[in-house]
Amino acid sequence: MVLQRFSWPYGGRSATFCGSFTGWRECPMGLVGAVFQVVFDLPPGVYQYRFLVDGVWRCDETKPFVRDEYGLISNEVLVENNVQPVVQPEPSIRGTNMDKGTILKTMPPEPSSQNPSMQIAVIRHVVSGILLHNTIYDVVPLSSKLTVLDTQLPVKQAFKIMHDEGLALVPLWDDRQGTITGMLTASDFVLILRKRNIQVIGNEEPISAWKEAKLQFYGGPDGAAMQRRPLIHVKDSDNLVDVALTIIRNEISSVPIFKCMADSSGVPFLNLATLQGILKFLCSKLQEEAEGCSLLHNQLLSIPIGTWSPHTGRSSSRQLRTLLLSSPLNTCLDILLQDRVSSIPIVDDNGSLRDVYSLSDIMALAKNDVYARIELEQVTVQNALDVQYQVHGRRQCHTCLQTSTLLEVLEGLSIPGVRRLVVIEQSTRFVEGIISLRDVFTFLLG
Repeated sequence: MVLQRFSWPYGGRSATFCGSFTGWRECPMGLVGAVFQVVFDLPPGVYQYRFLVDGVWRCDETKPFVRDEYGLISNEVLVENNVQPVVQPEPSIRGTNMDKGTILKTMPPEPSSQNPSMQIAVIRHVVSGILLHNTIYDVVPLSSKLTVLDTQLPVKQAFKIMHDEGLALVPLWDDRQGTITGMLTASDFVLILRKRNIQVIGNEEPISAWKEAKLQFYGGPDGAAMQRRPLIHVKDSDNLVDVALTIIRNEISSVPIFKCMADSSGVPFLNLATLQGILKFLCSKLQEEAEGCSLLHNQLLSIPIGTWSPHTGRSSSRQLRTLLLSSPLNTCLDILLQDRVSSIPIVDDNGSLRDVYSLSDIMALAKNDVYARIELEQVTVQNALDVQYQVHGRRQCHTCLQTSTLLEVLEGLSIPGVRRLVVIEQSTRFVEGIISLRDVFTFLLG
Protein backbone atom coordinates (compact mmCIF):
# COMPACT_ATOMS: atom_id res chain seq x y z
CA MET A 1 0.00 0.00 0.00
CA VAL A 2 1.15 3.55 -0.78
CA LEU A 3 0.16 6.81 0.96
CA GLN A 4 -1.04 9.20 -1.74
CA ARG A 5 -1.87 12.84 -1.05
CA PHE A 6 -4.39 14.78 -3.15
CA SER A 7 -4.59 18.56 -2.80
CA TRP A 8 -6.58 21.54 -4.06
CA PRO A 9 -4.52 24.75 -3.61
CA TYR A 10 -6.73 27.14 -5.58
CA GLY A 11 -9.01 28.45 -2.84
CA GLY A 12 -12.69 28.04 -2.04
CA ARG A 13 -14.92 27.92 1.04
CA SER A 14 -15.25 24.13 1.07
CA ALA A 15 -13.92 21.16 -0.89
CA THR A 16 -14.60 17.45 -1.10
CA PHE A 17 -12.89 14.72 -3.09
CA CYS A 18 -14.07 11.70 -5.06
CA GLY A 19 -12.25 9.16 -7.14
CA SER A 20 -12.56 5.85 -8.89
CA PHE A 21 -11.23 4.15 -5.73
CA THR A 22 -13.99 5.71 -3.55
CA GLY A 23 -16.73 4.51 -5.88
CA TRP A 24 -17.07 8.21 -6.81
CA ARG A 25 -18.49 8.89 -3.37
CA GLU A 26 -17.55 12.28 -1.91
CA CYS A 27 -14.94 12.38 0.88
CA PRO A 28 -14.19 15.46 3.02
CA MET A 29 -10.91 17.31 2.59
CA GLY A 30 -8.99 19.00 5.39
CA LEU A 31 -7.73 22.58 5.17
CA VAL A 32 -3.99 22.83 5.84
CA GLY A 33 -2.98 26.47 5.63
CA ALA A 34 -4.65 27.60 2.41
CA VAL A 35 -4.66 24.15 0.79
CA PHE A 36 -7.41 21.54 0.90
CA GLN A 37 -5.96 18.04 1.06
CA VAL A 38 -6.74 14.41 1.81
CA VAL A 39 -4.52 11.31 2.06
CA PHE A 40 -5.44 7.75 1.03
CA ASP A 41 -3.59 4.47 1.52
CA LEU A 42 -3.84 2.89 -1.95
CA PRO A 43 -2.61 -0.23 -3.67
CA PRO A 44 -0.48 0.40 -6.78
CA GLY A 45 -2.55 1.25 -9.86
CA VAL A 46 -3.97 4.00 -12.06
CA TYR A 47 -6.81 6.06 -10.57
CA GLN A 48 -9.05 8.92 -11.69
CA TYR A 49 -10.29 11.64 -9.34
CA ARG A 50 -12.04 15.02 -9.16
CA PHE A 51 -12.72 17.83 -6.67
CA LEU A 52 -16.03 19.39 -5.63
CA VAL A 53 -15.23 22.98 -4.67
CA ASP A 54 -18.03 25.21 -3.37
CA GLY A 55 -20.53 22.85 -4.98
CA VAL A 56 -18.85 22.87 -8.41
CA TRP A 57 -16.94 19.96 -9.96
CA ARG A 58 -13.37 20.90 -10.87
CA CYS A 59 -10.11 19.32 -12.06
CA ASP A 60 -6.56 20.50 -11.45
CA GLU A 61 -5.19 21.64 -14.84
CA THR A 62 -1.62 21.42 -13.58
CA LYS A 63 -1.94 17.66 -13.03
CA PRO A 64 -2.40 14.89 -15.64
CA PHE A 65 -5.98 14.41 -16.74
CA VAL A 66 -7.89 12.17 -19.09
CA ARG A 67 -11.11 12.41 -21.03
CA ASP A 68 -12.98 9.10 -21.17
CA GLU A 69 -14.99 7.76 -24.09
CA TYR A 70 -18.02 9.73 -22.97
CA GLY A 71 -16.16 13.03 -22.65
CA LEU A 72 -15.98 13.06 -18.84
CA ILE A 73 -12.79 14.82 -17.68
CA SER A 74 -10.94 13.61 -14.58
CA ASN A 75 -7.45 13.98 -13.17
CA GLU A 76 -5.41 10.78 -13.28
CA VAL A 77 -2.64 9.48 -11.06
CA LEU A 78 -0.35 6.45 -11.23
CA VAL A 79 0.41 5.04 -7.78
CA GLU A 80 3.55 2.88 -7.64
CA ASN A 81 5.47 1.08 -4.91
CA ASN A 82 8.08 3.82 -4.66
CA VAL A 83 9.04 6.04 -1.76
CA GLN A 84 7.64 9.01 -3.66
CA PRO A 85 4.37 8.51 -5.53
CA VAL A 86 4.86 8.83 -9.26
CA VAL A 87 2.25 10.31 -11.57
CA GLN A 88 1.73 9.37 -15.17
CA PRO A 89 3.31 11.59 -17.83
CA GLU A 90 0.92 14.30 -18.86
CA PRO A 91 -1.19 13.37 -21.90
CA SER A 92 -0.26 15.06 -25.14
CA ILE A 93 -3.69 16.71 -25.40
CA ARG A 94 -4.48 19.62 -23.11
CA GLY A 95 -7.96 20.63 -22.07
CA THR A 96 -8.53 23.77 -24.09
CA ASN A 97 -11.71 24.47 -22.11
CA MET A 98 -9.90 24.22 -18.76
CA ASP A 99 -8.00 26.86 -16.86
CA LYS A 100 -6.30 26.36 -13.54
CA GLY A 101 -9.09 26.17 -10.99
CA THR A 102 -11.89 26.99 -13.44
CA ILE A 103 -15.25 25.30 -13.70
CA LEU A 104 -15.57 22.24 -15.91
CA LYS A 105 -17.99 22.40 -18.81
CA THR A 106 -21.13 20.27 -18.81
CA MET A 107 -20.26 16.72 -19.77
CA PRO A 108 -21.58 14.90 -22.87
CA PRO A 109 -24.17 12.11 -22.60
CA GLU A 110 -23.31 9.01 -20.68
CA PRO A 111 -24.80 5.54 -21.01
CA SER A 112 -27.52 4.20 -18.68
CA SER A 113 -25.14 1.37 -17.75
CA GLN A 114 -22.96 3.87 -15.89
CA ASN A 115 -22.66 3.05 -12.18
CA PRO A 116 -25.24 4.79 -9.93
CA SER A 117 -22.66 6.76 -7.94
CA MET A 118 -21.28 8.30 -11.12
CA GLN A 119 -24.79 9.02 -12.41
CA ILE A 120 -25.52 10.94 -9.22
CA ALA A 121 -22.18 12.77 -9.42
CA VAL A 122 -22.88 13.80 -13.02
CA ILE A 123 -26.37 15.16 -12.38
CA ARG A 124 -25.17 17.04 -9.28
CA HIS A 125 -22.39 18.53 -11.38
CA VAL A 126 -24.87 19.67 -14.03
CA VAL A 127 -27.41 20.98 -11.50
CA SER A 128 -24.80 22.87 -9.47
CA GLY A 129 -23.48 24.45 -12.68
CA ILE A 130 -26.96 25.67 -13.63
CA LEU A 131 -27.90 26.95 -10.18
CA LEU A 132 -24.56 28.59 -9.39
CA HIS A 133 -24.53 30.53 -12.66
CA ASN A 134 -28.03 31.95 -12.35
CA THR A 135 -29.42 34.31 -9.72
CA ILE A 136 -32.86 34.42 -8.14
CA TYR A 137 -33.50 37.56 -10.21
CA ASP A 138 -33.37 35.31 -13.29
CA VAL A 139 -36.22 33.21 -11.88
CA VAL A 140 -38.80 35.56 -10.35
CA PRO A 141 -41.40 37.07 -12.70
CA LEU A 142 -40.66 40.67 -13.65
CA SER A 143 -44.33 41.52 -13.17
CA SER A 144 -46.71 39.54 -10.99
CA LYS A 145 -49.48 40.07 -8.48
CA LEU A 146 -48.08 40.02 -4.97
CA THR A 147 -50.12 40.47 -1.80
CA VAL A 148 -48.46 42.34 1.08
CA LEU A 149 -50.31 43.09 4.33
CA ASP A 150 -49.75 45.91 6.78
CA THR A 151 -48.83 44.84 10.32
CA GLN A 152 -51.65 47.08 11.65
CA LEU A 153 -54.31 45.21 9.68
CA PRO A 154 -56.71 43.25 11.94
CA VAL A 155 -55.86 39.55 12.11
CA LYS A 156 -59.43 38.60 11.18
CA GLN A 157 -59.29 40.65 7.99
CA ALA A 158 -55.82 39.33 7.15
CA PHE A 159 -56.92 35.69 7.33
CA LYS A 160 -60.01 36.46 5.25
CA ILE A 161 -57.78 38.00 2.56
CA MET A 162 -55.48 34.98 2.66
CA HIS A 163 -58.45 32.63 2.23
CA ASP A 164 -60.04 34.65 -0.58
CA GLU A 165 -56.72 34.92 -2.44
CA GLY A 166 -55.81 31.27 -1.85
CA LEU A 167 -52.60 32.18 0.01
CA ALA A 168 -50.82 30.08 2.61
CA LEU A 169 -48.52 32.96 3.60
CA VAL A 170 -48.08 36.68 2.99
CA PRO A 171 -45.25 39.17 3.68
CA LEU A 172 -45.91 41.79 6.36
CA TRP A 173 -45.09 45.46 5.81
CA ASP A 174 -44.18 47.72 8.75
CA ASP A 175 -44.81 51.38 7.90
CA ARG A 176 -42.61 52.64 10.71
CA GLN A 177 -39.59 50.68 9.50
CA GLY A 178 -40.44 51.05 5.82
CA THR A 179 -39.74 47.43 4.98
CA ILE A 180 -40.93 43.83 5.18
CA THR A 181 -40.53 42.64 8.77
CA GLY A 182 -42.12 39.19 8.82
CA MET A 183 -44.58 36.71 7.37
CA LEU A 184 -48.14 35.73 8.28
CA THR A 185 -48.74 32.05 7.55
CA ALA A 186 -51.32 29.29 7.83
CA SER A 187 -49.31 28.13 10.86
CA ASP A 188 -50.27 31.36 12.64
CA PHE A 189 -53.95 30.54 12.08
CA VAL A 190 -53.39 27.02 13.44
CA LEU A 191 -51.60 28.34 16.54
CA ILE A 192 -54.43 30.76 17.24
CA LEU A 193 -57.01 27.97 16.98
CA ARG A 194 -54.92 25.52 19.02
CA LYS A 195 -54.40 28.03 21.82
CA ARG A 196 -58.10 28.95 21.69
CA ASN A 197 -57.10 32.56 21.19
CA ILE A 198 -60.21 33.29 19.13
CA GLN A 199 -60.41 36.70 20.82
CA VAL A 200 -57.25 37.65 18.90
CA ILE A 201 -59.41 37.46 15.77
CA GLY A 202 -62.76 38.48 17.23
CA ASN A 203 -61.42 41.58 18.98
CA GLU A 204 -60.03 42.95 15.71
CA GLU A 205 -56.51 42.93 17.12
CA PRO A 206 -53.78 43.90 14.62
CA ILE A 207 -51.29 41.42 13.22
CA SER A 208 -48.48 43.11 15.19
CA ALA A 209 -50.30 42.33 18.47
CA TRP A 210 -50.62 38.66 17.53
CA LYS A 211 -46.94 38.45 16.64
CA GLU A 212 -46.01 39.80 20.08
CA ALA A 213 -48.43 37.41 21.79
CA LYS A 214 -47.00 34.53 19.75
CA LEU A 215 -43.54 35.18 21.20
CA GLN A 216 -44.98 35.04 24.72
CA PHE A 217 -46.91 31.82 24.06
CA TYR A 218 -44.22 29.92 22.17
CA GLY A 219 -40.95 31.78 22.70
CA GLY A 220 -40.47 30.69 26.31
CA PRO A 221 -37.45 32.22 28.05
CA ASP A 222 -35.88 32.89 24.67
CA GLY A 223 -38.81 34.95 23.42
CA ALA A 224 -36.86 38.21 23.50
CA ALA A 225 -34.04 36.65 21.52
CA MET A 226 -36.54 35.40 18.95
CA GLN A 227 -37.93 38.89 18.61
CA ARG A 228 -34.51 40.31 17.86
CA ARG A 229 -33.78 37.73 15.17
CA PRO A 230 -33.61 39.49 11.79
CA LEU A 231 -35.98 38.49 9.01
CA ILE A 232 -34.61 35.65 6.91
CA HIS A 233 -34.24 36.96 3.38
CA VAL A 234 -32.11 36.75 0.24
CA LYS A 235 -30.83 39.35 -2.22
CA ASP A 236 -31.81 39.47 -5.88
CA SER A 237 -28.12 38.91 -6.79
CA ASP A 238 -27.86 35.64 -4.79
CA ASN A 239 -27.26 32.50 -6.84
CA LEU A 240 -29.92 29.79 -6.84
CA VAL A 241 -27.87 27.34 -4.77
CA ASP A 242 -27.65 29.85 -1.90
CA VAL A 243 -31.37 30.67 -2.14
CA ALA A 244 -32.41 27.01 -2.16
CA LEU A 245 -30.16 26.22 0.81
CA THR A 246 -31.57 29.21 2.73
CA ILE A 247 -35.09 27.78 2.33
CA ILE A 248 -34.05 24.21 3.18
CA ARG A 249 -31.86 24.98 6.19
CA ASN A 250 -34.42 27.31 7.76
CA GLU A 251 -37.28 24.85 7.06
CA ILE A 252 -39.46 27.50 5.42
CA SER A 253 -41.56 27.34 2.27
CA SER A 254 -40.50 30.68 0.78
CA VAL A 255 -38.15 33.55 1.47
CA PRO A 256 -38.46 37.31 0.71
CA ILE A 257 -36.17 38.69 -1.99
CA PHE A 258 -34.70 42.13 -1.27
CA LYS A 259 -33.22 44.38 -3.93
CA CYS A 260 -29.47 44.98 -3.81
CA MET A 261 -29.83 48.50 -5.14
CA ALA A 262 -32.49 50.98 -4.12
CA ASP A 263 -34.76 52.18 -6.92
CA SER A 264 -37.25 55.01 -7.40
CA SER A 265 -40.03 53.08 -5.61
CA GLY A 266 -38.12 53.16 -2.34
CA VAL A 267 -39.43 49.66 -1.58
CA PRO A 268 -36.62 47.14 -0.99
CA PHE A 269 -38.91 44.11 -1.37
CA LEU A 270 -38.96 42.45 -4.80
CA ASN A 271 -40.82 39.15 -4.54
CA LEU A 272 -40.87 35.75 -2.81
CA ALA A 273 -38.51 32.92 -3.73
CA THR A 274 -39.77 29.32 -3.56
CA LEU A 275 -38.26 25.92 -4.26
CA GLN A 276 -41.05 25.33 -6.77
CA GLY A 277 -40.05 28.41 -8.76
CA ILE A 278 -36.39 27.38 -8.75
CA LEU A 279 -37.30 23.83 -9.81
CA LYS A 280 -39.41 25.07 -12.71
CA PHE A 281 -36.43 27.09 -13.93
CA LEU A 282 -34.11 24.13 -13.40
CA CYS A 283 -36.37 21.78 -15.36
CA SER A 284 -36.33 24.12 -18.35
CA LYS A 285 -32.52 24.10 -18.29
CA LEU A 286 -32.25 20.35 -17.71
CA GLN A 287 -34.17 19.73 -20.91
CA GLU A 288 -31.02 20.90 -22.71
CA GLU A 289 -28.89 18.51 -20.66
CA ALA A 290 -31.26 15.53 -20.42
CA GLU A 291 -29.20 13.26 -22.68
CA GLY A 292 -26.11 13.85 -20.56
CA CYS A 293 -27.89 13.10 -17.28
CA SER A 294 -28.85 9.44 -17.49
CA LEU A 295 -30.13 9.50 -13.90
CA LEU A 296 -33.11 11.59 -15.07
CA HIS A 297 -34.42 8.49 -16.82
CA ASN A 298 -33.91 6.15 -13.86
CA GLN A 299 -36.90 4.99 -11.83
CA LEU A 300 -37.48 6.19 -8.28
CA LEU A 301 -36.99 2.71 -6.91
CA SER A 302 -33.27 2.96 -7.75
CA ILE A 303 -32.70 6.51 -6.43
CA PRO A 304 -32.06 7.41 -2.74
CA ILE A 305 -34.66 10.16 -2.41
CA GLY A 306 -37.87 10.74 -0.46
CA THR A 307 -39.63 9.42 2.66
CA TRP A 308 -40.79 5.81 2.54
CA SER A 309 -43.09 3.37 4.30
CA PRO A 310 -41.19 0.64 6.21
CA HIS A 311 -42.93 -2.06 4.14
CA THR A 312 -41.01 -0.91 1.04
CA GLY A 313 -37.71 -1.85 2.70
CA ARG A 314 -36.28 1.58 1.95
CA SER A 315 -34.59 3.71 4.60
CA SER A 316 -35.69 7.29 5.31
CA SER A 317 -34.40 10.09 7.50
CA ARG A 318 -38.01 10.94 8.40
CA GLN A 319 -40.93 8.75 9.43
CA LEU A 320 -43.72 8.49 6.85
CA ARG A 321 -46.91 9.68 8.54
CA THR A 322 -50.44 8.86 7.38
CA LEU A 323 -53.79 9.42 9.08
CA LEU A 324 -57.27 7.94 8.80
CA LEU A 325 -60.30 10.01 7.82
CA SER A 326 -61.66 9.41 11.33
CA SER A 327 -58.52 10.85 13.01
CA PRO A 328 -59.00 14.01 15.10
CA LEU A 329 -58.04 17.16 13.23
CA ASN A 330 -56.03 18.21 16.29
CA THR A 331 -53.79 15.17 15.84
CA CYS A 332 -53.25 16.12 12.21
CA LEU A 333 -52.37 19.73 13.09
CA ASP A 334 -49.99 18.60 15.85
CA ILE A 335 -48.07 16.39 13.40
CA LEU A 336 -47.91 19.15 10.79
CA LEU A 337 -46.45 21.60 13.30
CA GLN A 338 -44.17 19.26 15.25
CA ASP A 339 -42.74 17.43 12.25
CA ARG A 340 -42.50 20.69 10.27
CA VAL A 341 -44.13 19.11 7.21
CA SER A 342 -46.65 20.78 4.94
CA SER A 343 -49.07 17.87 4.42
CA ILE A 344 -50.12 14.38 5.49
CA PRO A 345 -51.62 11.65 3.26
CA ILE A 346 -55.11 10.64 4.41
CA VAL A 347 -55.84 6.94 3.93
CA ASP A 348 -58.68 4.45 4.43
CA ASP A 349 -58.53 1.38 6.68
CA ASN A 350 -56.55 -0.47 3.99
CA GLY A 351 -53.90 2.24 3.74
CA SER A 352 -55.11 3.41 0.32
CA LEU A 353 -54.84 7.12 -0.47
CA ARG A 354 -58.08 9.10 -0.12
CA ASP A 355 -56.75 12.67 0.01
CA VAL A 356 -53.96 14.84 1.38
CA TYR A 357 -54.51 17.32 4.21
CA SER A 358 -52.22 20.33 3.94
CA LEU A 359 -51.44 23.02 6.47
CA SER A 360 -52.93 25.59 4.09
CA ASP A 361 -56.27 23.71 4.10
CA ILE A 362 -56.93 25.10 7.57
CA MET A 363 -57.63 28.47 5.91
CA ALA A 364 -61.00 27.07 4.74
CA LEU A 365 -62.17 27.58 8.33
CA ALA A 366 -61.68 31.34 7.86
CA LYS A 367 -64.55 31.52 5.35
CA ASN A 368 -67.67 32.95 6.98
CA ASP A 369 -65.98 32.63 10.40
CA VAL A 370 -66.45 28.84 10.52
CA TYR A 371 -63.69 28.66 13.15
CA ALA A 372 -65.89 30.58 15.62
CA ARG A 373 -68.73 28.03 15.42
CA ILE A 374 -66.84 24.79 15.93
CA GLU A 375 -65.12 22.95 18.77
CA LEU A 376 -61.77 22.01 17.26
CA GLU A 377 -61.40 19.02 19.61
CA GLN A 378 -64.51 17.43 18.09
CA VAL A 379 -63.57 17.92 14.43
CA THR A 380 -62.22 14.94 12.45
CA VAL A 381 -60.05 15.04 9.35
CA GLN A 382 -63.13 13.99 7.37
CA ASN A 383 -65.08 16.99 8.75
CA ALA A 384 -62.22 19.35 7.84
CA LEU A 385 -61.99 17.93 4.32
CA ASP A 386 -65.76 18.30 3.90
CA VAL A 387 -65.42 22.02 4.70
CA GLN A 388 -62.58 22.22 2.17
CA TYR A 389 -64.74 20.52 -0.49
CA GLN A 390 -67.66 22.88 0.20
CA VAL A 391 -65.42 25.92 -0.22
CA HIS A 392 -63.16 24.82 -3.10
CA GLY A 393 -64.64 21.58 -4.42
CA ARG A 394 -62.78 18.30 -4.67
CA ARG A 395 -59.20 18.44 -5.86
CA GLN A 396 -56.70 16.17 -7.51
CA CYS A 397 -54.13 14.31 -5.44
CA HIS A 398 -50.77 14.58 -7.14
CA THR A 399 -49.18 11.14 -7.17
CA CYS A 400 -46.44 9.10 -8.79
CA LEU A 401 -45.22 5.50 -8.76
CA GLN A 402 -41.95 3.88 -7.71
CA THR A 403 -41.51 3.18 -11.42
CA SER A 404 -41.83 6.88 -12.29
CA THR A 405 -38.61 8.41 -13.58
CA LEU A 406 -36.75 11.18 -11.79
CA LEU A 407 -37.53 13.50 -14.71
CA GLU A 408 -41.27 12.78 -14.36
CA VAL A 409 -41.06 13.59 -10.65
CA LEU A 410 -39.21 16.86 -11.27
CA GLU A 411 -41.76 17.90 -13.89
CA GLY A 412 -44.64 16.98 -11.57
CA LEU A 413 -43.22 19.04 -8.72
CA SER A 414 -42.62 22.03 -10.99
CA ILE A 415 -46.39 22.44 -11.52
CA PRO A 416 -47.57 25.59 -9.66
CA GLY A 417 -49.06 24.77 -6.28
CA VAL A 418 -47.59 21.24 -6.07
CA ARG A 419 -45.18 20.82 -3.15
CA ARG A 420 -45.09 17.04 -2.86
CA LEU A 421 -46.00 13.86 -4.75
CA VAL A 422 -47.48 10.87 -2.91
CA VAL A 423 -45.94 7.61 -4.12
CA ILE A 424 -48.67 4.97 -4.45
CA GLU A 425 -49.03 1.38 -5.58
CA GLN A 426 -50.92 1.69 -8.86
CA SER A 427 -53.68 -0.91 -8.44
CA THR A 428 -54.51 -0.39 -4.74
CA ARG A 429 -53.39 3.25 -4.28
CA PHE A 430 -51.58 2.07 -1.15
CA VAL A 431 -49.31 4.87 0.12
CA GLU A 432 -45.67 3.85 -0.25
CA GLY A 433 -43.88 7.17 0.18
CA ILE A 434 -43.69 10.91 -0.40
CA ILE A 435 -41.35 12.96 -2.57
CA SER A 436 -41.27 16.64 -1.59
CA LEU A 437 -39.60 19.68 -3.07
CA ARG A 438 -37.25 19.66 -0.09
CA ASP A 439 -36.35 16.02 -0.81
CA VAL A 440 -35.53 16.85 -4.43
CA PHE A 441 -33.22 19.77 -3.64
CA THR A 442 -31.55 17.98 -0.74
CA PHE A 443 -30.74 15.13 -3.11
CA LEU A 444 -29.68 17.25 -6.11
CA LEU A 445 -27.48 19.54 -4.01
CA GLY A 446 -25.89 16.58 -2.19
